[in-house]
Amino acid sequence: MDGPLTGPDRPILETFLQWERVTLLNICAGLTAEQLVLQPVAPSNLSLLGLVRHMAKVERIWFRIRAGATGVDPLYDLALGKDHDFEHLDPGEAPEAFEQIQEEWRLGDEAVAGLSFDHTFQNHGEDMSLRMMYVHMIGEYARHNGHADILRQAIDGVTGR
Repeated sequence: MDGPLTGPDRPILETFLQWERVTLLNICAGLTAEQLVLQPVAPSNLSLLGLVRHMAKVERIWFRIRAGATGVDPLYDLALGKDHDFEHLDPGEAPEAFEQIQEEWRLGDEAVAGLSFDHTFQNHGEDMSLRMMYVHMIGEYARHNGHADILRQAIDGVTGR
């Protein structure tokens, strides 16, 4: 990862989050849409496309809905179920999902660009800082990128992307 190793929080955390974001796309690179929807690790409902859809949903919730308070609706109707992003997969929607996550990155970054890392917002009834949200998101990507590595290896044996 390239980026600052010392200095203010924002450039360090933004760079590290961006690296985690791109890592998810790199893990998925080169697969067909049909491979992206495979759930190769039973009994898990995880697939690479599901992870991409999930992270787009999470990006919107944290950056645009919670921290940025933009008033945008959730990506998926809550009435569809909390795991809709993982369970309702269509290979034909793979290109749209990859466009969606990158759009959420852009819009989310814009929503918080003018906020201080000391800015707070409510998260389940407690104050949370933008700084802590970045730490949370880096952890969320790191955990799911680990899942994605295992899924990718189970699909075609590729590792270390």
